[in-house]
Amino acid sequence: MRIDPIVANRVPRSNRFASKAVLCLLASLTFIVHGVGPGASQAQSPSARPATKQSPKELGTLTYPTTRRSDHLDDYHGTKVADPYRWLEDPDSEETKAWVEAENKVTFAFLESIPEREPIKERLTELWNYERFGLPVKRGERYFFTRNDGLQNQSVLYVADGVDGEARVLLDPNQWAEDGTVAMAGWKASEDGQLLAYGIAAAGSDWREWKVLNVDTGEELSDHLKWVKFSGVSWMKDGSGLFYSRYDEPEEGEKFTGVNYYQKLYFHKIGEDQSRDLLIYERPDEKEWGFDGSVSEDGRYLIISVWRGTERKNQVFYKDLRQPDSKVVELLAGFEFEYDFVGNDGETFWFNTDDNAPLRRVLAIDVTKPSRDNWREVIPEAMEVLQGTGLVGNCFLALYLKDAASKVRVYDLAGTHIRDVELPAIGSASGFGGRRADRETFYYFSNYTTPGTIYKYDLETGNSEIFRKPKVEFDPDAYETRQVFYDSPDGTRIPMFITYKRGITLDGSNPTLLYAYGGFNISLTPGFSVSNLVWLERGGVYAVPNLRGGGEYGREWHEAGMQEKKQNVFDDFIAAAEWLIDNKYTSTAKLAIRGGSNGGLLVGAAMTQRPDLFGAAIPSVGVMDMLRYHKFTIGWAWVSEYGSSDDAEAFQNLMSYSPLHNLKPGTRYPTTMVTTADHDDRVVPAHSFKFAAELQHAHRGDNPVLIRIETRAGHGAGTPTAKLIEASADVIAFLARALETTD
Repeated sequence: MRIDPIVANRVPRSNRFASKAVLCLLASLTFIVHGVGPGASQAQSPSARPATKQSPKELGTLTYPTTRRSDHLDDYHGTKVADPYRWLEDPDSEETKAWVEAENKVTFAFLESIPEREPIKERLTELWNYERFGLPVKRGERYFFTRNDGLQNQSVLYVADGVDGEARVLLDPNQWAEDGTVAMAGWKASEDGQLLAYGIAAAGSDWREWKVLNVDTGEELSDHLKWVKFSGVSWMKDGSGLFYSRYDEPEEGEKFTGVNYYQKLYFHKIGEDQSRDLLIYERPDEKEWGFDGSVSEDGRYLIISVWRGTERKNQVFYKDLRQPDSKVVELLAGFEFEYDFVGNDGETFWFNTDDNAPLRRVLAIDVTKPSRDNWREVIPEAMEVLQGTGLVGNCFLALYLKDAASKVRVYDLAGTHIRDVELPAIGSASGFGGRRADRETFYYFSNYTTPGTIYKYDLETGNSEIFRKPKVEFDPDAYETRQVFYDSPDGTRIPMFITYKRGITLDGSNPTLLYAYGGFNISLTPGFSVSNLVWLERGGVYAVPNLRGGGEYGREWHEAGMQEKKQNVFDDFIAAAEWLIDNKYTSTAKLAIRGGSNGGLLVGAAMTQRPDLFGAAIPSVGVMDMLRYHKFTIGWAWVSEYGSSDDAEAFQNLMSYSPLHNLKPGTRYPTTMVTTADHDDRVVPAHSFKFAAELQHAHRGDNPVLIRIETRAGHGAGTPTAKLIEASADVIAFLARALETTD
């Protein structure tokens, strides 16, 4: 399956796609990094300031920790570049740990001084306490789904006999760790619903361990798969075993920072030790290749999506599972286009693809006659981008995006349009999974003022009915969302959603949060967030522009914001800020910007290019050192998006916007809180550590520039609810204080 960005307002491309998107960076709205550092500091303390309340007027009295600057220099193609905080790249050194504690001491002393913090946290807790369900998945006669009673740190997995049968707890991750930091990271039931494979992630790491459960008895079997990363699992149709991909065990001390190369695809037979797993496919000559193996619904084929980096152009190989010794066949070789396997009818494979269709279409390929001349177009390219296609009840359910909002169309297997799915409103829809024999499917719908609601869709009648609807204590009619279009400097029209209380006065006085991502072909679509709701309740405006680099308008929109064209993304974002100011929604003093991961890079670039434009900034788990990002964990996979400093031409482009390298001493920067986690193994924390240290060194102003560092946490997946609430309260309180005092 494709692992989606961790977004409160997410629309999964499909639940049937390859997993290379897991390598993409965080597009999150619900953050992530929380808490204070442990232990006694060995670094110079911040003026021995106690973590007690101070007057809100004392913004200019902060004393930052003294951070050692080295004379380290790197030579990039004849250009000498200083890296004075290189030592912060080691998250486990005593010096780094002491620095983390010292920085957190300053940050949390400031946060605790904000009077609004506790009321904000109380309101977040009140609103967050609502029942939430995951989409049901039918296997055999059983339905599997997740449920959170509201404030549980982790959602619980349930199973029921029949869609309306009595549910029982199958797995409760809340029992795995007292602090809730061990999460269930994926689950997959066997075709008959008798066995369940489930992934475990500790402290937010991308590393997974997989185990197997007997669904009837709840007994945990002996199966235990380790060193799995960027991979789901796929069952043999008879439940005898499963396919998965893994890396070799990392060297000592490199678990969280070592580069991930040479993924391998294995078959694990139930009941056997992992050491006996059968190697299905590897490419020792291609260290960057990764493999996602999925078994076709009829059990006949293993479909192998071969990915390389985060670029969605992939290869597709297959293996005939009827013949144990069959060779892997290279059906679609070369990384020219994206091919997502939709399903098959015997030897006919259906693919959702951008092959000669930048907005994507559905093709049929007969694997006995695989030449391009024999390919058949089933669903042609439309005016909107085709996000994904499901095959359920002998129908294709095609999920489109029109100006960043969902549209769903139903086609028969010949490609004839049957009907459109009537969605409740403008917003985001996802799901539509199932099997060929099913007569129903489920989908999830939300927008900025509609909490995620699950609908059951009857494939014969085309009727939708509410299956699970959350009850959140607020009045959605008190708010409205409008979509506007504005011009970027080169004339490109950019859409933007703006949400606010009805009756807003456009006099430039409204505190406004501008959030965006702009990369990796990821689309930001309308979705519900408790954190955003609290922001709106307090009179805030929430704006989301759909920047180039995303996937809202297909391949060309993505490519217009990557590599040497990355500056387009920053220009689009800055133009959004200027539009909001020009149209009196807000003013510089009241405007905050926020983004995570690739979006953290966006915020870092915007605040260094236009420090005069913003009142506050929240760059979270950002890619801040564009010269060295590819040297850690899976960072090499982003070279297709950014380019590499190893290339002389790309170096010049990266150097032109790298946030770390464009901080200028003596500049007054916006009031800033960098957020990260001390053991993020997607975007290693050195990015945020070094950026925050350099920002504090360069900044000249009384307004604070801080860093909030969560310990025992990663890039965001599986973050406990309690910590999400803490982090959200800190961010909203920080922004409330920053936008109140900025002038």
